[in-house]
Amino acid sequence: MRLHRNVWMIVLACALAASAVPASAQDKQDEKAMMEAMAKAGAPGTEHKGLEVMAGSWTTEVKMWMAPGQPPSISKGASQNTSVFGGRYIRQEYTGDFMGSQFQGLGMTGYDNVLKRYVSTWADSMSTGILRMTGTYDAATKTYTFEGTYPDPMSGQEKPTKMAVRVVSNDQHVMEWWDPTPDGKWVKTMEITYTRK
Repeated sequence: MRLHRNVWMIVLACALAASAVPASAQDKQDEKAMMEAMAKAGAPGTEHKGLEVMAGSWTTEVKMWMAPGQPPSISKGASQNTSVFGGRYIRQEYTGDFMGSQFQGLGMTGYDNVLKRYVSTWADSMSTGILRMTGTYDAATKTYTFEGTYPDPMSGQEKPTKMAVRVVSNDQHVMEWWDPTPDGKWVKTMEITYTRK
């Protein structure tokens, strides 16, 4: 009886070993496919190369409209934009002033190979939220157009917003910002002109 049981255990062990071979081969194929997909998703391409026009040191002129039809307030600032992580992102460090107070901001812009969309985030010294946006690029107008949401301190809810960055030349680009009014109409509330130092 003991011998009979041992034989069955050997047969079972052999069967398990045989079934493990294709599973192991399948696991290796899955691992290889995963590594290839990750490499493709992480490889910088032409979209990332196009963003490099925004790298460098910039002076800025900021126009802000506090209410439709009113003249804008105008202030100056500076931005240091750096290509990081092998050209995958543009990291922006902004300094300036807002209504007499010192202002600092930090942004990241890139292109997501998986989503097939441009991506952008922004955080600054006047908030505790992080703006998240995705967008597209129009080669005819050299304009990046983004849409996203940010935490609105008035309502306590996420608020939609739009942003466009138009590349005028290698030495200048213009960012425009729109917010919705209560009736749903989009109005431009900010414009920043970046001029290379």
